[in-house]
Amino acid sequence: MSLSPNQALGFGPYRIHPGQRRVLEGEQPLRLGRRAMDILLILLAHAGEVVSKQQLMAGVWPDSVVEDINLRVHMAALRKALGDGQAGQRYIITVAQRGYSFVAPVLPQSMEERPVGDAGGRHNLPLRRTRMIGRQPLVDSLMTQLPRQRCITLVGPGGIGKTTVALRVAEQLIGHYRDGIRLLDLAPLKDPRLICSHLATLLDLALIEGDPLAALVNGLQQRQMLLLLDNCEHLIDAVAALSESILRGAPQVHILATSRESLRAEGEFVQRLDSLEYPSMPAILNREQALSFSALQLFIERVTAAQESFELSDAQLPQVIEICHRLDGIPLALELAAAQVAELGLDGLLSQLQGRLAPLAAGNQSSLERHLTLRATLDWSFNLLDGCEQTCLRRLGVFRGGFTLESAAAVIVGQQIDPSMVFVSISQLVAKSLLSVEVGDEEVFYRLLDTTRRYALEKLDHAAECEETRERHAERCLALMQQAQNDWDNTPTALWIERYARGLEDLRAALDWSLNGVGPGGLGIRLAAASAPLWQELSLLKEYGSYVRRALSLFDELGEPCPRLKISLKLALGSACYHTWGGTPETIEAFAEARQLAHEHDDVAGQLRAVSGHMAVNLSCGHYRMALAQSEHFDRLGLHGDPLLSLSTHRLRVLALHYAGDQPQARIHAEQVLQRMAHSGHVNRFTHGFGVQYDQSVASLTVLARVLWLQGLPEQAWHTARLALDIAVQIDHGTSICYTLALASCLIAHYNGDEQNARALLQLLLEQSQKHSVLLFNTWARHYAQVIDAQAKAPMPTDSSGGLIREIMVTLDGRFVDDALLVRALSGDAGWSTAEILRARADALLNDYLGCLDGPLREQARSHMGSEYTQNLCGSEPAREGAIQEAEALLQQSLAIARTQGALAWELRSATSLAQLWQRQSRCREALDLLTPIYQRFTEGYATPDLRKVRLLIDELSEHVHA
Repeated sequence: MSLSPNQALGFGPYRIHPGQRRVLEGEQPLRLGRRAMDILLILLAHAGEVVSKQQLMAGVWPDSVVEDINLRVHMAALRKALGDGQAGQRYIITVAQRGYSFVAPVLPQSMEERPVGDAGGRHNLPLRRTRMIGRQPLVDSLMTQLPRQRCITLVGPGGIGKTTVALRVAEQLIGHYRDGIRLLDLAPLKDPRLICSHLATLLDLALIEGDPLAALVNGLQQRQMLLLLDNCEHLIDAVAALSESILRGAPQVHILATSRESLRAEGEFVQRLDSLEYPSMPAILNREQALSFSALQLFIERVTAAQESFELSDAQLPQVIEICHRLDGIPLALELAAAQVAELGLDGLLSQLQGRLAPLAAGNQSSLERHLTLRATLDWSFNLLDGCEQTCLRRLGVFRGGFTLESAAAVIVGQQIDPSMVFVSISQLVAKSLLSVEVGDEEVFYRLLDTTRRYALEKLDHAAECEETRERHAERCLALMQQAQNDWDNTPTALWIERYARGLEDLRAALDWSLNGVGPGGLGIRLAAASAPLWQELSLLKEYGSYVRRALSLFDELGEPCPRLKISLKLALGSACYHTWGGTPETIEAFAEARQLAHEHDDVAGQLRAVSGHMAVNLSCGHYRMALAQSEHFDRLGLHGDPLLSLSTHRLRVLALHYAGDQPQARIHAEQVLQRMAHSGHVNRFTHGFGVQYDQSVASLTVLARVLWLQGLPEQAWHTARLALDIAVQIDHGTSICYTLALASCLIAHYNGDEQNARALLQLLLEQSQKHSVLLFNTWARHYAQVIDAQAKAPMPTDSSGGLIREIMVTLDGRFVDDALLVRALSGDAGWSTAEILRARADALLNDYLGCLDGPLREQARSHMGSEYTQNLCGSEPAREGAIQEAEALLQQSLAIARTQGALAWELRSATSLAQLWQRQSRCREALDLLTPIYQRFTEGYATPDLRKVRLLIDELSEHVHA
């Protein structure tokens, strides 16, 4: 049939909207992966027909060559999600040697208008891998209780189905919470101190160094959302404290937790999970009655999933009931047993269980008894594995998250295991429910359930294979990070992150093991250096800095012979320190030592990266002449043969020109850089290994926005700054967001008089810089708050920040001028801000000596003026005249410098101050002749404060001149 986008289809309990690629189970959405959805739609379009494997693969992967295994895995995932085989219902069958056929009746249904997206539907819940059986009444009850109880903990032994129930509850509540649902799996975490940071990352919240829990609760205070905390048992005390704080401080946040024991938290409601139901009197039950029990339903569905031809007969019914009885209805135990039916048959399976599991007494079993039953079932399942499969399972226990077949092979292969045996063993572990499959759109990942992983690690320890397996695991992480480095320059960012970010927990585990004196330090050092791109992409530079310091310490202890490795680590340390603390001695030393090492070993690219990092430090510290000289040094390094490095050095040249004060040349080069980027086809946003890195497009547009504003194009500057911010937010790169907010959009909004946007952007800068530990820009934001939003919840900066930030503050409010800045301006060291500093000093003099300020403001101005101007403030007439003459000289100098630098915005401000002085001196004609041609050079931005002020002043001067 032809699938019309305007026609809904129904089969079983499902309703399909092909145009929206949407499947509903009743009123709830059934979320399928993209490939699984493709397969379903193709099969539905040919319902009742046989669709060959070749047809399906061509339709699902039209631009790729894939193996049959990809189709089989996605098909299995689709069948599990649909519950194919449950209660005897079949949807998709395999036709031997031919393909697949959709065999259930498909009925056209009326099309109801439904939104494609869900209001409040933001969540990070995984796609459902299997149907839930026998728990729907409990799910319904929990959905009713959550609004009243607010904190519910699902408690039960391992394998009882706590996570399955919690995920189903959360899935059915998608759209019910304004701010969505967030799942935090605590199983990979060992340190309770990391809970707040991991949860904050999920919630896009900023944490305060001293009290992260308070910051987390404060960020949740106004949110209406559900938090799902999974696998809490090993972090009970920390989770309890977290839950109590959230319940007290965030009244609209609900918590659903899973644990093997209760949290014992104030306000907690404990829901214990029982086993699935099974009959105790098989003699009086017929087949239909027996299959109404959930334990039997689960067992039969899992048997059918592994063995399509299986049909339960009346004669086999007592055996199945006995199996469910011996396994106490524990879901994981039932799945492990069902996986053995194809090989052992029901008779053989029951015989095995009777020999290994003691019969259970009638009545409810305790958690300890259920734990022992599951443990015995795991032992039994493990003992049924052949030697190769046992070795594979225990070695896979080192993985914290999902892993590919290739990664599994790298960790498993060693003594006793040949590479050719791995795939078969992995397939058997999946078939026997000891390993689960996660089907992504591009790759297939495997994962151990937390219960199974703990069991596997025990076996690994007993086999005395921990150290060698963890070493292979770390080596695999290194290989992946080296592959990530190679892919970084030619892979689209989103795809790159999707491919490599899922390995972050394994990377952390490998670094902790290898850098803490347990594993081989040399391996940890190489892993720390190779993983730089991932930490950079995820804006986790502060955390990365701690690993780099440990790696450098080990490097010196071990006497590693590889200088290029140390250069990479020093560059990484410089970048991490710069973003965390700014231009500290540690930052400068890291870049300086990297440059020296690179020079000694003729590493030209290393020299460039070190110089580029040092140059960023010099710019932030206000050493513009030094930065300009460093940018000129790039040409002497001879990088014309490397287009990527050449483009990046060109962009840094723009920065140096802009801050040194040459705005016309800065704009020419900035536009050339953007043009080069547009034509280069460069898909990666960073230059590999550069000292300090931001997205190239964001960084280029940021400096162009600043130049445009200084050149008198405030509207174009704002649009350019917003484009830079939009790109940074779209790619979700924290340090790039902070960079463009701090240097462009936040400032330009204020310059242009858009106070509402300025305050909103300032708040975003405070949040993002705190969240990503970019404390350099967090400090800047707290400085900005003094002018842009004095009511912002930002502590006043306590440091005496110098360099660029001090100059920026003067451009925001001239009262921040001081003697040191005046010295910098007069010496030429202030570069781009020279004209503004001179103008601000002149205004301060005039405001004081001409009596333009009232008492309180006079005192404020006095505090910002230098000591040389604080005596005889309104004294003798010669002092007054001397101050006026000095102010006029400063304004004339400021005006000339602004013209020389091509900074029309500063020229306008300087001319305005000078015209106001001349107006007071009744020199209105001179003032009008000065101001009018400058104002006429503007072609936009007439609503900005500076131009509105000038327009009014010109009108006043014209009235006096023509009076």
